[in-house]
Amino acid sequence: SCLEYESLWSFGANLGIDSLDVIGELIRLCNDYGVDTIEAGATIGVAMEAGLAKFGDGKKAIELMHEIGKDTPLGRIFGGGTALTADTFGVVRCPTVKRQAMPAYEPRAIKGIGVTYATSTMGADHTAGYTIAPEIFGVSGKVDQFIVEKADMSRNFQYVTAFLDATGHCLFVSFAILDIASGLEGMVEECNGVLGTNWTVDDIGRIGGDIVKKERAFNEAAGFTKVDDRVPEFMKYEKLPPHNVVFDVPDEVLDKVHNP
Repeated sequence: SCLEYESLWSFGANLGIDSLDVIGELIRLCNDYGVDTIEAGATIGVAMEAGLAKFGDGKKAIELMHEIGKDTPLGRIFGGGTALTADTFGVVRCPTVKRQAMPAYEPRAIKGIGVTYATSTMGADHTAGYTIAPEIFGVSGKVDQFIVEKADMSRNFQYVTAFLDATGHCLFVSFAILDIASGLEGMVEECNGVLGTNWTVDDIGRIGGDIVKKERAFNEAAGFTKVDDRVPEFMKYEKLPPHNVVFDVPDEVLDKVHNP
């Protein structure tokens, strides 16, 4: 189905659009134009925030998406992504980290995923350290989503995820290996059988950590600093209903993720 979870949110609840037909058309246009649905939905949301359309106006959202396909000046701005669109129109409420748009999980209400957004090497990437598993789904034990001390959790998830990515595994395997000890051991045995290695479960964090450190070294060489490991400023003071919370994870906690 083209109505995948993130895409459905990005063009649905995120834009106030409740027509599945309109959402499906917006997703189809993303496929045709070669743009990411999360980024495109956030971009159209920023355009709506700028007054180019009203939230909930599906017809206008489709028209704005067509600007990308037509390669108009406006379409080139949209094609440049959420952050560029916000910069162009002076929108402060821009949901990006390292200029990558946030997916469906709100960092103000789910602190661990916010820490991952802020500190992952790609930016607002939920797949870089999916703390949603314990914070929302209770996988490997339920963790309070509002607790701010999530540096260790996010780091561990980022390291394990880097290992999974490097060994060709789907992220969804994490649901099994987090809850089933034999599943984790079996995954390592599988890698050893294919690669001829002698890894143990204890090597997962080491290997994943080495990968993340190399990625961060690349970012640092490109000019990124700890200032870039932050969520958007408006999320620190604008409360999110219904819990009426802000992103209150201290900068010191964010800095500890990769410098424990």
